[in-house]
Amino acid sequence: MSAPVSTVEDAIQAALATVNDPEIRRPITELGMVRSATIGASGVVRVELLLTVAGCPLKDKLRTDITAAVAAVPGVTGVEIDFGVMTPEQRQSLQSQLRGGATEEPVIPFAQPGSRTRVYAVASGKGGVGKSSVTVNLAAALAARGLSVGVVDADIYGHSVPRMLGTEARPTRVEDMIMPPQSHGVKVISIGMFTSGNAAVVWRGPMLHRALQQFLADVYWGDLDVLLLDLPPGTGDVAISLAQLLPNSEILIVTTPQTAAAEVAERAGSIALQTHQRVVGVIENMSWLELPDGSRMEIFGAGGGEAVAESLSRTIGAQVPLLGQIPLDTRVREAGDAGNPIVLAEPDSPAAQALGTIADRLALRRESLLGKPLGLKPAGR
Repeated sequence: MSAPVSTVEDAIQAALATVNDPEIRRPITELGMVRSATIGASGVVRVELLLTVAGCPLKDKLRTDITAAVAAVPGVTGVEIDFGVMTPEQRQSLQSQLRGGATEEPVIPFAQPGSRTRVYAVASGKGGVGKSSVTVNLAAALAARGLSVGVVDADIYGHSVPRMLGTEARPTRVEDMIMPPQSHGVKVISIGMFTSGNAAVVWRGPMLHRALQQFLADVYWGDLDVLLLDLPPGTGDVAISLAQLLPNSEILIVTTPQTAAAEVAERAGSIALQTHQRVVGVIENMSWLELPDGSRMEIFGAGGGEAVAESLSRTIGAQVPLLGQIPLDTRVREAGDAGNPIVLAEPDSPAAQALGTIADRLALRRESLLGKPLGLKPAGR
């Protein structure tokens, strides 16, 4: 049980401790951002706050949150905030603190043996099957269920995740660490956040590998429950790099019912034979169009998702389930263009319901017993 707050100064410090940095999502007092907080004879509180970088894009958010928290303290008549900037030494200390004291070359936290983050690589055999829409909606649905979720827009050439999540924010750099923007409760990083306008990215294998490595190691993700990676279509450089950087990642295959798309999707899934990754399941998108009279029009045919799941099960030698079928709905496209995923904008729509069911299946965490004490004792003699 905590000790009672005995003075106004203590109450002000307690109020400041309830304010989280909008990017790091940890108390500003814990991060060393509060340089001082004093109250004058008139009851006006003066707070000196150190920003991680000059021109912090979330400065106004901090001002609003601090003012609201401190103004609620009895005896406070006003709040004044002076913003400063951390010194390089203070930023270095913060970086070390966030990385758990590590000062060496950053490592990929999700690849470490103790990581409890589920990593899903969302793949497809070809473009145009709605892979990015599925990724974004699954991320938003998982975040809405109270999980800590991140998305890496690894589709370097066809990046579209920031738009679908409704963010134009740029990452903030603290020393050599990158703070990802958040939208709808989802942390996101994309090459589109580092390019000018709609410029094309013309990179080959080594640069793609390095970009993915930086997205995973240099970005401060915090303690994620789930990380989703929106991969480029096919089995090219990024898919191979991912298998090297995150060998514990699990593959989600997205296809349409169309036979041609299903055949290509099987090839994308069969990469697991060479990379030794687990294919967690198949998602069939654009399965049918629901008509006003209640009937269904199967615009792209039928059975593609089930065929892919059965074929991969035989090829890999392990059960690959069909996780769900998502009906074709123009609102999915409209919501994506508006930056408000359909699982949030139209949660009762058939497409959102199907996506929500898939998210529920992915949210189940399989705990490993490796290295954990089981509480067993040898029988006495």
